[in-house]
Amino acid sequence: MKLFLLEDDDAIAMGLKYSLEKENYEVVHARTKSEALSTFAENEYDLCILDINLPDGNGYDVCRYIKGKEDVPVIFLTASDAEVNVVMGLEMGADDYVCKPFRINELMARIKTVLRRSGHGRENNADNEGILQIQNVRIYISEAKVGIVNDTGKEEMAELTALEYRLLLAFCNNRGTVMTRSRLLEDMWDVNGDFVNDNTLTVYIKRLRDKIEKDPSNPQIIKTVRGLGYIIDK
Repeated sequence: MKLFLLEDDDAIAMGLKYSLEKENYEVVHARTKSEALSTFAENEYDLCILDINLPDGNGYDVCRYIKGKEDVPVIFLTASDAEVNVVMGLEMGADDYVCKPFRINELMARIKTVLRRSGHGRENNADNEGILQIQNVRIYISEAKVGIVNDTGKEEMAELTALEYRLLLAFCNNRGTVMTRSRLLEDMWDVNGDFVNDNTLTVYIKRLRDKIEKDPSNPQIIKTVRGLGYIIDK
């Protein structure tokens, strides 16, 4: 999958490019409106991520140009969530917007959602239906539900708390990558601003394993990487 990134802040762009390439996306980066217009014309892309404020114009102009050529999904990066900015972008045909500062996992999730919704997604059939499967665990993303398939093929729904579900998604969105405890703590920050400390994280990992692992004492889904953190295999 090839993504087009328009971002004039080199620090943000480098971080985004690194994170996206870790997810096996090919990324072409432009810094200005003029560079974006010339670069976009030379390639075909599956999705565009556009910053709004640029040194020689704005991302709205680039979006108009892109949408005039072909129907490529667009996500805006904006430093403001002011209604006028959001409405203007959506009226131009943008598929989503993300306000700065943002968490990389949030952007990754939005990219996958937009790609899937536009028919550009690269996931397997289960993912195209909004289902993510890890071994015998099925995550119904649109419904925020988790099912466990037993040895007979029967599925039973697991009752996860909101934080347990977010923890499972954090692992699944980073399959094949070791998740350190500090990184998990960042992802587990409660939506209401409640602090999730290290001891609480240990409890949540244990509870999650109890609910999804066949043998929680010998976990095969959420594996411990001694001295580093945890991982779910690809």
